[in-house]
Amino acid sequence: MKKHIVCLGDSNTHGYCADPRGCADPELFRFNEDERWTKLLQKELGDEYLVVEEGLSGRTTVFQDPLYEGLDALSYLWPCLKSHEPVSLLAIMLGTNDCKERFNVNAFAIGMGMRRLVRKAQTIDCWGPGGKPNILIIAPPVIGDGIQTSPMADEMGTMGMRCVEKSRKVPARFRQIAEETGSHFLDANECGAEFNTIDFMHLTRRGHAALAGTLGRLIPTLL
Repeated sequence: MKKHIVCLGDSNTHGYCADPRGCADPELFRFNEDERWTKLLQKELGDEYLVVEEGLSGRTTVFQDPLYEGLDALSYLWPCLKSHEPVSLLAIMLGTNDCKERFNVNAFAIGMGMRRLVRKAQTIDCWGPGGKPNILIIAPPVIGDGIQTSPMADEMGTMGMRCVEKSRKVPARFRQIAEETGSHFLDANECGAEFNTIDFMHLTRRGHAALAGTLGRLIPTLL
């Protein structure tokens, strides 16, 4: 059986394209199978691996959105992992949506949300040979200052200013959580995973490729 790599994330894992000029299928507002980092990662890793896309726009770590149902990863985690067992690696890239004003949480609480999610994953009987949990926490790229005047400003709250401040603190917090939980860690800010200049939150085509390239080199060393 192939090694199952489950990629649990938000719109940047689903492949949302905020700039129609930057993707092959502009009418869909989604990067296609030749552009998304998950599909590019599959090509990087080869036939011995199965990269599973589990991206959902608006997804948080544990915080339930009062406007939309089913967006917290915690409540979806058990069926997700059991559906794809045996899991060789769970890669989690969340935290951007947690910065929204309506959740009213700081970077410390966002870290605690990731900690709770990871601890839950570690208890689920879904892991491959040996049954040892294997989790990679990916800190998402920091939200850019330009969001304050972007179409996403109202969605993020307070014209996007507070979400920028919180997101800057998330990578360091997630690094701490990775150390505490015995998880692997990657900071996407350090591998060229750039955002577009439309909403300053979603990866460009080049950003998807950069993330896939880094993960393609890293993941084989984690298994």
